Amino acid sequence: MVEPTPTTAEQLARCRAVAAAIRRRVLDHVLRNGEGYLSQACSSAELLATLYTAVLRLGPSEGPPVPPPFVAGPAAGRPGWRGGCYNGAPTPENDRFFFSPVHYALVLYTTLIEVGRMAPEALDDFNSDGSTVEMIGAEHSPGIEATAGSLAQALSVAGGVALARKLRGDTGRVWVFMSDGEFQEGQTWEAFAAASFHRLSNLAVVVDVNGYQCDGRMDEVMTIEPLAARLRAFGALVAGIDAHDPAALLMGAQIHNPDGPLVILGRSDPCHGLPPLRERIPKLHYVRFKSGLERQRYADALAAMGGD
Repeated sequence: MVEPTPTTAEQLARCRAVAAAIRRRVLDHVLRNGEGYLSQACSSAELLATLYTAVLRLGPSEGPPVPPPFVAGPAAGRPGWRGGCYNGAPTPENDRFFFSPVHYALVLYTTLIEVGRMAPEALDDFNSDGSTVEMIGAEHSPGIEATAGSLAQALSVAGGVALARKLRGDTGRVWVFMSDGEFQEGQTWEAFAAASFHRLSNLAVVVDVNGYQCDGRMDEVMTIEPLAARLRAFGALVAGIDAHDPAALLMGAQIHNPDGPLVILGRSDPCHGLPPLRERIPKLHYVRFKSGLERQRYADALAAMGGD
């Protein structure tokens, strides 16, 4: 383990500003469309903002400001379009980033916009026929390296990439962003068992632990706790942080586990920064406004967020 280096005030201010902008843009989009994934932005904004502004070593985006329409999937002689190009070229020294909970796609697209990797106009085609800017992201969607399909598949893909990079001697790390619901999937635990067996010290996982899933509270549907202890039993080095504290993630990201993967558990609030959302607890997964009055409360919350 390395000693963490201090972060600058400017760096932390940038992380917080991007996180606030992510919430504003996602809320604005949901208000314009009358529905959408909203709690995911509340819980993960600081995690994604900090990853993209201060943690990930990525090259410049290789994608156009407005993503092209979907033409066809990859096949023999037809490589197809891959959304991972918005994370830069996969050079040996650059990091690779795998985005696992693809229903968070709107939050990822907004992050790409706020850090200058995609144009705001890209959201005009969100969830429209023939668009690569899918509501549930796929491998052709901006910022997404591989289709995660059912939850937890991206970790297995990332583990394979991490093993290949280790064998090649690449210096870049492989990062995975996950949601806590994915720890109800058996494939997650198989992937961690393999990562520990192969001593994938170049694999790091950041988890949004917000405690809720589609059917309500996770501890009432199927608990995953004690999550940290279970991960340690599978050979991971675990750091628990406040998901809304960029400094905590920056410090955690500097930890190195020479014997296997690093997991950073970001304990988050799925209503962070958006008080009206608390009225929907425990059903937070997807928001459809029930009345004009409710929609107005969210519009008032957006106005209170300020911004440029």
